[in-house]
Amino acid sequence: MKMKEFRTELGVFKDLEISIGRIFEETWPEPLGPTPFPSIIALRDWDFKLLKRYKPFYMPFCDVCCFCTMGKCDLTGDKRGACGLTMASQQSRIVLLACCIGAATHIAHARHLVEHLIGLYGRDCPIDVGGTNVEVEAPITRLVCGIRPRTLRDLEDILDYLEGQIVQLLSATHTGQEGSPLDFESKVLHAGMIDHVGMEVADIAQISALGFPKADPEAPLTDIGWGVVDSSKPVILVVGHNVPSAAEIVDYLMDRALYEKIEVAGICCTAHDVARYNPRAKIVGPLSWQARFIRSGLADVIVLDEQCIRADTLLEAQKVRAPLIATSDKNCLGLQNRTGDKAEEIVADLVAGKAPGVLILDPVLVGEVAVRTAMEVAPKRRKFKVLPSTAEVIEGSKACTKCNRCTRSCPNELPIPDALEVAVQGNLSGLAALYEACIGCLRCESACPNRLPIHSYILAASERRMREERFKIRTGRGAIQDNEIRNVGAPIVLGEIPGVIALVGCSNYPHGGREVAEIAEEFLKRRYIVVASGCSAMSVAMKKDEEGRSLYELYPGGFEAGGLVNVGSCIANSHISGAAIKIASIFAKRNLRANYEEIADYILNRVGAVGLAWGAMSQKAAAIASGFWRLGVPVIVGPHGSKYRRMLLGRKDRDEDWYVYDARSGEQVYVGPAPEHLFCTAESKEEAMVMIAKLCIRPNDTPKGRAIKLTHYVDLSKRLYGTIPDDIHLFVRTAADIPITMKEEIQRILEERGWKEKRIPDPTLLPKLVRKGEMGR
Repeated sequence: MKMKEFRTELGVFKDLEISIGRIFEETWPEPLGPTPFPSIIALRDWDFKLLKRYKPFYMPFCDVCCFCTMGKCDLTGDKRGACGLTMASQQSRIVLLACCIGAATHIAHARHLVEHLIGLYGRDCPIDVGGTNVEVEAPITRLVCGIRPRTLRDLEDILDYLEGQIVQLLSATHTGQEGSPLDFESKVLHAGMIDHVGMEVADIAQISALGFPKADPEAPLTDIGWGVVDSSKPVILVVGHNVPSAAEIVDYLMDRALYEKIEVAGICCTAHDVARYNPRAKIVGPLSWQARFIRSGLADVIVLDEQCIRADTLLEAQKVRAPLIATSDKNCLGLQNRTGDKAEEIVADLVAGKAPGVLILDPVLVGEVAVRTAMEVAPKRRKFKVLPSTAEVIEGSKACTKCNRCTRSCPNELPIPDALEVAVQGNLSGLAALYEACIGCLRCESACPNRLPIHSYILAASERRMREERFKIRTGRGAIQDNEIRNVGAPIVLGEIPGVIALVGCSNYPHGGREVAEIAEEFLKRRYIVVASGCSAMSVAMKKDEEGRSLYELYPGGFEAGGLVNVGSCIANSHISGAAIKIASIFAKRNLRANYEEIADYILNRVGAVGLAWGAMSQKAAAIASGFWRLGVPVIVGPHGSKYRRMLLGRKDRDEDWYVYDARSGEQVYVGPAPEHLFCTAESKEEAMVMIAKLCIRPNDTPKGRAIKLTHYVDLSKRLYGTIPDDIHLFVRTAADIPITMKEEIQRILEERGWKEKRIPDPTLLPKLVRKGEMGR
């Protein structure tokens, strides 16, 4: 509001301008907690409590820092760089940068989605992620920001906050800023927290506006696998994470009754979300399948949006003569921006091959151009592929000199030269045996001095298997219902449901995705709650029983003991952390609003949840993991996860690290290493399963619950390692904790260790919660 002149008793004001921002009218009866919209140091005390127990263990890639022009600086031993940083500070700075990149990616994704959906449905479009089944509709946003988003308009204000925090965090990584590794680590945890808010904003926006399943345990089953794509039809392949363009392709087909004539198939999280939008869309597989599907020639048009897309996709598309459409300003690939051109002109150029691809930033235009191009180009391409014939594989294999550069460059050290040696004799079984563990990175091809298309050889040897890959996956359901939380809250907190296992992350697996499905099945049979998202949710589907049924067909989709829950794409990870938060809020009646520290303390001590990112590879995965850490949820990564450069490890031999306050008496009580680590790596599937069972143990477990958890921990250790865990005595507090079927064996170990009975406290790390009335749940 502007006024030329304004007269009052105080005086005359000229050229007065008054600006009023958003006014929040909040009728929420819950009191506002201590940390609404927290700054980057608002939760520093809580972070330091975690970091005192779970100390950073650094694993640097190299001994120098090359960040500024004063370098390279040698940081070995106790040396410092020219700016004064130590090796520990430099490694924690790199971790912070990775988490900032990951968080910024999700937050930018959320910003694009919200703006796009506001353009379609207006700012007053209501937030609805489950109707009357979900009243706590945005638990992370409530916890962090202290507000309840009602409409898409409210999400804009949350994004403003998140974007500001990313700027603050990034500024701390500049030369001559932060110098303490622990303060860098605190900022890492902050980056993870805001990442989870950003993911929640993105997913609740698209659930609300695009009609995705809304907290539905019976979300539809859909097809997944290389072989589910009908190659007799034109095929549009969508790749990435941001669904608007893929949704517009589906709309264009549906509006013109063309859906039965064209296949829409997806890779990575766009595949999840387009299947949530329309379950008839086909999911090909995880991000590691990009090169194999494109080289097969099945895709007539390739549509890219953002995140986890191979940077050489345009080159791979050109090899199979498939036009490419880039749709994100974050991934333009050097293509001409044709957003302002007419659809018929763009289609004509793509079909004629005048350009290998185009950039189109209007999702509606993408829908029309992709469909029309696919229909016209498919008869000309005739599924042109670059997979060699058997004869070509045999002949090409003769050029292998056994220099082993391919094996040395392979993340999984696959025995490629041995397979090629056998192939020369006409036997391709050695190459076919590499298919499961190959992650499609193409590093072997880059390393080969003779430029052999090794990945294509593997695919050619496995082509029959690929065509037979057909599975069922439940589409992403989104949020967990409030009633589901009420039903499982007590059994989880008391330990009678032994744990919640979250299978998340990318597909950089050490031995293939089947291991993820085997881990899921093991814990489903043991009546854990198993939740999955992203590429891991896809891999879980790729195992069948004797009758050809996938795990999603065998187990219920509810958040219940023995339930297998696919929450959806990467951004749907927010519903997993959100479920842990809702247990504290709905079951335990803890104040949720801007009360982060107390809720995180509750989860750490009472909610037996563990994340497994068996194939984690991206900066987004790092940010997702750090958001779980700040909430007190441990995360295990596979062997490649050590390349994140830092673990957060507890020391079970240091008794002083494992004391908590008893909220009833105020005394400090030893509770044992529960959970032992906050971030660790496992070298094998077997090690991961034993570690999962152990990290579900919590100080609040009742004797019955602890006995159940120890039953699984000991049983897995005996079955997989042939022995009882050597630290079992640390987790037995009273004789009632000992599993009945293992009583004599464990009692003998306890006697040898000089074990003494311990008191079971009402556990908290926060002195302010001592004698608080609501403790005890």
